[in-house]
Amino acid sequence: MAIHRTLATCLVACAALLATACSTPAPPPTLAQVGIYAAGSGSVFLPYAQGIASHLTAAGLKAAPVETTGSVENARRINADPQGMALVLMSTAHEAYTGQAAWTQGVKHDNLRALFPMYEAAYQAVALRSSGITNMSSLRGKRVGVGPSGGPSEVYFKGFAAAVGLDFVPINGTPAELAASVIAGRIDAMFQGGAIPVPGIKTVADAADAVVFGFSGDEVAAVRRVFPYLGESAVPPGTYKGQATALRSVSAWNFALVHKDFPEADAYWITRTVLSVADPTALHALAGPTRAANAVHNTSVPFHPGALKYYQQQGVAGLK
Repeated sequence: MAIHRTLATCLVACAALLATACSTPAPPPTLAQVGIYAAGSGSVFLPYAQGIASHLTAAGLKAAPVETTGSVENARRINADPQGMALVLMSTAHEAYTGQAAWTQGVKHDNLRALFPMYEAAYQAVALRSSGITNMSSLRGKRVGVGPSGGPSEVYFKGFAAAVGLDFVPINGTPAELAASVIAGRIDAMFQGGAIPVPGIKTVADAADAVVFGFSGDEVAAVRRVFPYLGESAVPPGTYKGQATALRSVSAWNFALVHKDFPEADAYWITRTVLSVADPTALHALAGPTRAANAVHNTSVPFHPGALKYYQQQGVAGLK
């Protein structure tokens, strides 16, 4: 019995220490300001970065989003910037860190370090119903908006198309530009990824009589043979106007990343400040998954030591 009482006392003491560590105010950030590499108009990254920036600024660190072409550019930038922060799709982070994708030209972006999880991004396509396009195979020979040049949407759709022998005409632009082009009939369809509902695709579905579609089972398998780090997911019925059935999709998580030489105290402060928000949707409507427990979805790059300190305090195990 004495042993049990001693063990119980130790457990209570450990819990108290953990609570104290998490309730004690963190030292203020050492940086005067931080830029957050995001994406362009019509993406989820930009408003998400705006929400994070507003929260960090109110908490004591001046922050502002920086418009970019998205994950590929962000990975390149943050690999060379020890005082910035970047929002990156983790499949792109994997490509960057290993240097295995064509866009890396064999260069390993091994300065990348993870801070906190954002949300899971899934990929779909949309076309006007009047076009007769209802699935991926009917995009053969069509003008398909695939996002900014070199971005994940373009990379994944081109990889998929090559794997299944689908010839198409790629059209680059921001999600907002491409959505407007689909609605106006200047292009035939657009392919985009993001938190569900994907903003550009929702814009088209809300504004016009449109068909939103995903992949067939065989097509999902083809995508994942080319990009094995992408997961399989489903888009629930009713996510988009007129969508009666679930859609098959491929997906990857997004995380906020920094350079390995980003100040440790600031990495801890930012991670704690963002993940301590009681309701993450206060940051952005789609930030519900921005929680410490979802840190386990990063298997692509190491965590920054400052972020790891916070996760250890929260009892999130198995992170590296």
